Amino acid sequence: MAHAKTSYVCLPCRASYKQPYSRERQSICPRCAEPLIHVGSAFAAPRRRDTSAWRTLSVLLNAGVGFHKSCCGGPGYRPRTLREVRERMTYAQRTGEPVSQTLVRWDVP
Repeated sequence: MAHAKTSYVCLPCRASYKQPYSRERQSICPRCAEPLIHVGSAFAAPRRRDTSAWRTLSVLLNAGVGFHKSCCGGPGYRPRTLREVRERMTYAQRTGEPVSQTLVRWDVP
């Protein structure tokens, strides 16, 4: 039986790849030979031309937010625009809540 594949991303190339997950070896981008970032199996990549979505994705990944499935469905809420990211970052600065936790909130008061 084949192992399930999970998504990896190369931010400089704006490319996504499905590969088997391995803790022992680092996945490498076939285009630029840089290390790929493991994002999880519930990831849907934006179009390569959508630079705003890739910038949003970059903020999420650098904050430690992944796209892993939970037992009851998908990964939960993830902001899709830079405006949503800015709102959540401002809220995190005002309240002192960790950025990774604030980015996945459904509503920001």
